[in-house]
Amino acid sequence: MSTPRPPAPSGRAGGASSTPGGTPRTTSAQSCERGGSGPHTVPSTGGKATVRYGNEGVCLISAVPAPGFKVATAQSADDTLTVTFSGSGHRSQITATVVPSARATVRETSF
Repeated sequence: MSTPRPPAPSGRAGGASSTPGGTPRTTSAQSCERGGSGPHTVPSTGGKATVRYGNEGVCLISAVPAPGFKVATAQSADDTLTVTFSGSGHRSQITATVVPSARATVRETSF
């Protein structure tokens, strides 16, 4: 049995992320670091995402894929972040938002 290597974080609070078109954008650090409910880890079959909820936005702290999965992130506005873990025959999509309140949903799809 091989020892899995630790994955590198795929994002940081106030860091760059990709929009669905692949264009990098920078999330305002102020939108997610002030107020709000703070950091939360959201588990899924494909991996786990840790996000920080602020008063006006959500920022990615880290996204750690499960073995056999790859991770992609998308954020077109400060208030909503999507982390997608894709593997052979399965996709886990975590959507974190602060509108109307801080919450995350997980959508699991097998194909």
